[in-house]
Amino acid sequence: MQENRLAWIFGSSRSGSTWLLKMLSELETVVPVDDPHLGHHLGVWRPIPLAWAACENPPQLNTLLEVKAGEPGYFFAERYRDAWEEPLRELIRARFEAQAEGGVDAAAAAFVVKEPGSHVAPFLAGLFPRSKVIFLLRDGRDVIDSWLDAYSEGSWAIPGGAFPVSEEGRIPLIRWLSEVWAFRSREVRRAYEARAEEDRILIRYEDLRAETETLLTRICEMIEVDPGPVPEVVAAHRFEKQPRTARGRHRFVRRAQPGGWRDNLSPAEQHAMHEVMAETLAEFGYEVESQLAAAG
Repeated sequence: MQENRLAWIFGSSRSGSTWLLKMLSELETVVPVDDPHLGHHLGVWRPIPLAWAACENPPQLNTLLEVKAGEPGYFFAERYRDAWEEPLRELIRARFEAQAEGGVDAAAAAFVVKEPGSHVAPFLAGLFPRSKVIFLLRDGRDVIDSWLDAYSEGSWAIPGGAFPVSEEGRIPLIRWLSEVWAFRSREVRRAYEARAEEDRILIRYEDLRAETETLLTRICEMIEVDPGPVPEVVAAHRFEKQPRTARGRHRFVRRAQPGGWRDNLSPAEQHAMHEVMAETLAEFGYEVESQLAAAG
């Protein structure tokens, strides 16, 4: 695997990353790596969700990697980086190369990794300093709206570890998911800003919906993949092309239209969400003032 042809899709889950990876996976020489969850293994939340939710005033979210980095006994202590960094890099590289199937030459392939644990994006991107960063950003309010649908009876996510949330549990869950979205978005921005312009691309989900072909072509150019088939691939993967039985409420492919949170969340839920993420939303250029006034 050539490091300069390794690309990470970083961002929040429920942001269209599966859709993006599926389109890229249809291009010749692309090896897709879907949800390795490296970030969830390496970036354990501190405090853990239950402790965070139980605090009277929830503390700032962080990860074990950050909290323990200065402690010599911690496995990934900065003091011993020379001992663990290269073996960890080789382990990840070997695992990704093992996924090159169907006669694909790993040495000539572009590896695109969709990493849901993007709260450790700076750490992962730092292990591979010549890799590319695709920052997929979506309005956090639509992300929360989508996750709330996933945490409901009969949803696609229930067999995979989610659970139906009670009515009284909705606002605590909204606050936690909002904090996670804000933290992840800021961490991905750190990884993105550390890259040279030619090795990074920031894509808003809202723009990806409107300019799919253009943005997919830009990614292809960055990872040195022939963009010739892009128009056909995009046409085949449009939201409207998906079977009706596979999209909609409680489905993995739920709703492609931005702004649905306004209709699906109560004023109290919108207020709780904005209390946590308004500042970060504004930092990324999303309008919040009128929503705060309406929710308040």
